Amino acid sequence: MTDNLLILLLVGALSGAVSGYLGSFMVLRRMSLVGDALSHVALPGIAIALAIGINPMFGALLALILAAVGIWYLSEHSEVYPEALVGIFFTTSLSLGLLITPEVELLEALFGDIDKIGINDGIFTLIGAILIFIATIAISKKLLLMIVSKDLAKSQKINTSIIDLIYLILVSCVVALGVKFLGTLLTGAMVIIPAVTAKNVAGSIKSFQVTSVIIGVASTIIGILAARYFGAASGPIIVLTAIAFFVVSFIFRRKK
Repeated sequence: MTDNLLILLLVGALSGAVSGYLGSFMVLRRMSLVGDALSHVALPGIAIALAIGINPMFGALLALILAAVGIWYLSEHSEVYPEALVGIFFTTSLSLGLLITPEVELLEALFGDIDKIGINDGIFTLIGAILIFIATIAISKKLLLMIVSKDLAKSQKINTSIIDLIYLILVSCVVALGVKFLGTLLTGAMVIIPAVTAKNVAGSIKSFQVTSVIIGVASTIIGILAARYFGAASGPIIVLTAIAFFVVSFIFRRKK
């Protein structure tokens, strides 16, 4: 096993862990499609980054954060549901991204290319994943209270609007971290599938979140190794591995 593969496994494990953890809150809040839709917002950011010669991850991150802030602002100041706003941002960004992304780079942007992850990408992902974990843990109790009742959270003097903004930004950051691994079409799946799988087998919120993290890590590591062994694209293999875990959990739940 090469040093490069070890680095990829470490980076992938951390990315999978933070995706699973943040995804657990997304499933509890019934916002599963938000992560998937947001991932497509990264495409025009990647295209612009490629055009000006900077790291595509930074372009994706900027585009996602701007979209998150825009969705939050419009949801706070309009009558349109957040899910509908996400859909608008999603279709607009995907259309723009497909138009301006160079054809040579389009396939990589859509599906990712793990072999092009360099040391700088790895460091960026490691630091980003740790910071996202810390930030999510810091607001986790407030998020859980908001899931139970927003009115109850407000009565506890929690600024639910700011927590919603922080949460959307964290989701955007997680998606940006996964773009190199999975591409813009598949990144959202790793925020959703591990958490949905964990929900099938967990008996409490704590075990649900821990299981989400474990499945996220396992799916990523197994997917990377399988992709390397078969010489296939990493993104689809990682997602299919996560789906395999979901199928097993679904069968387990039915029997239980």
